[in-house]
Amino acid sequence: MKALIINCSPVRDGATAEIVKLVSEQLSARYSVKCICIDDYSFAFCKGCRSCHSTAKCVMEDAGVIEGIMSEYDDADIIVSVSPSYWADVPGQFKAFIDRCTPWCNTHEPHAAIRSGKKGYAIALRTGPNMAECERIIGSIEHFYGHLEIECKGHLGLTSIEYKENVAARKKDIIAFCSEI
Repeated sequence: MKALIINCSPVRDGATAEIVKLVSEQLSARYSVKCICIDDYSFAFCKGCRSCHSTAKCVMEDAGVIEGIMSEYDDADIIVSVSPSYWADVPGQFKAFIDRCTPWCNTHEPHAAIRSGKKGYAIALRTGPNMAECERIIGSIEHFYGHLEIECKGHLGLTSIEYKENVAARKKDIIAFCSEI
């Protein structure tokens, strides 16, 4: 089985990346793991033209970039999205990706689709102590999963993590979460 772990942060070597690394290490004993960082991809914002609502295809020039990421989703059995808080929600880069996935959204026909039977997990982190902010991020990720028909199986909120050095204090929680994936 294959697991896809997504660093939803534009920071490739911060706390989110440290959590992605730890999750990857834990899951690699049971799955073939691939990690991607949303910031490794360059694509424009959705223009809201709704062409994809009737064609299930994006008409923008860089549609192939999104199709490439979605092929990674299609190839995986397990998807783990790890997101920091940017003003109490997912970072703009990841939100732009979600918007560009409208061709795969199950609220209109026709729509593109990834293989069924996928299981999704979410990990949210933030610098402050307020868990409600993590829950909002988790809600955004799980909402996205729902429209892709990925079954939400679990989530973890981590507060008081600003720098990658702060991850060590939560390592046991992350490992315990990974044991359930």
